[in-house]
Amino acid sequence: MEITTSVSHQIISEAEYLTFITSHAIENNYSVALWRLPNDNTKHLIVSKQHELLTPEKLLEDLPSGFIFAPFDKSADRIFLKADLSFSFSNQVLDNPQNPIEISSQAWLQTQRNERLHSAGKHYRLKYQPCAADKDAFIQVVEKGVAEIEKGTFEKIVPSRAKLSNIPPDFDPVLAFQRLSAANPNAFVSIVSTPQSGTWLGATPELLVCVEEKSIFRTIALAGTQAYQQGEDLKTVAWTQKDIEEHALVERYIVNSFKKIRLREFEEHGPKTVVAGNLLHLKSEFSVDMAATNFPQLGSVMLQLLHPTSAVCGVPLDTSYEFLKKNEGYDRQYYSGYLGPVNFNNCINIFVNLRCAQLLEDKAILYAGAGVTADSVPELEWKETDMKINTLLDVIGR
Repeated sequence: MEITTSVSHQIISEAEYLTFITSHAIENNYSVALWRLPNDNTKHLIVSKQHELLTPEKLLEDLPSGFIFAPFDKSADRIFLKADLSFSFSNQVLDNPQNPIEISSQAWLQTQRNERLHSAGKHYRLKYQPCAADKDAFIQVVEKGVAEIEKGTFEKIVPSRAKLSNIPPDFDPVLAFQRLSAANPNAFVSIVSTPQSGTWLGATPELLVCVEEKSIFRTIALAGTQAYQQGEDLKTVAWTQKDIEEHALVERYIVNSFKKIRLREFEEHGPKTVVAGNLLHLKSEFSVDMAATNFPQLGSVMLQLLHPTSAVCGVPLDTSYEFLKKNEGYDRQYYSGYLGPVNFNNCINIFVNLRCAQLLEDKAILYAGAGVTADSVPELEWKETDMKINTLLDVIGR
């Protein structure tokens, strides 16, 4: 479907559509979510006229079509954006409507054609939040973590940090989303903007919960990090003992979650080396036939068991979580929480909120963490967070 404005009498580009719809939504105090699934050319945009707060116990399977956005704090309410307006774009073109919501959404868009297009995108900007401390403080947290591991308090800890960066005066979140999407084809790329959360931009490689047509459940274990050189043969990549051990802990965390619900019928594939932007990770995939196991609510149950995962918190969960709350020195907010479309095109796709940034008025807060085990070298963990932050810095600006 192509729309011509009475102002310019020109075909509107994908970026103009996205900017116009998101700006209109924010002017009316609505919430928006824009995303693209991994290895997919289709971008989706929904507008929610009034977002809902969900308790942690609310089942995904009972929700209408929409988008969920949850903080790191497992006990906190989650934001749910019901898809009041829904648009899809393939190959830079607005798709023909495929369902009643898209039909009414495009009818609404037709009625807006006489409005002037916005020249720059808008987003909700919350006040500046203090970031975590500097390099020395982060290294001290890593050293404390290693000491606690040696004492047997936990096996793994994932300290994180936040970095404040300037963004250009003419920064456009929609264009940043498009650049991030082009640079990270294997990631889940998104913008979420609500009056409560502010605006978050990210490109995460980590799937948390996927339910395909109410029949197949999927999740992954993702850990280990090293720089990726363009054209590098992934079959020859070597991993350190520390990375292999870290990944094995994440795998075990998932298997133990299955055991808690007495689920033994699952498939595991991996680990294998995968590319995520400018980085490499170790990845294993898990799947369950929900029909064969007669477990229709497996998505919600596993979401409760897996979040926060050992890849963003530690092993075991309770002691590592308390250590981070006490020692990190800042509020993660929605970093290392989760997000994604729910009951959208008959699927649930929820990802861990990694490689993300919160957009403020003229600055952005960028977040990254590093998995710490007994073999960790604090300086190298700092460098790992730098590599992860650079994934976004290269798009947002320095």
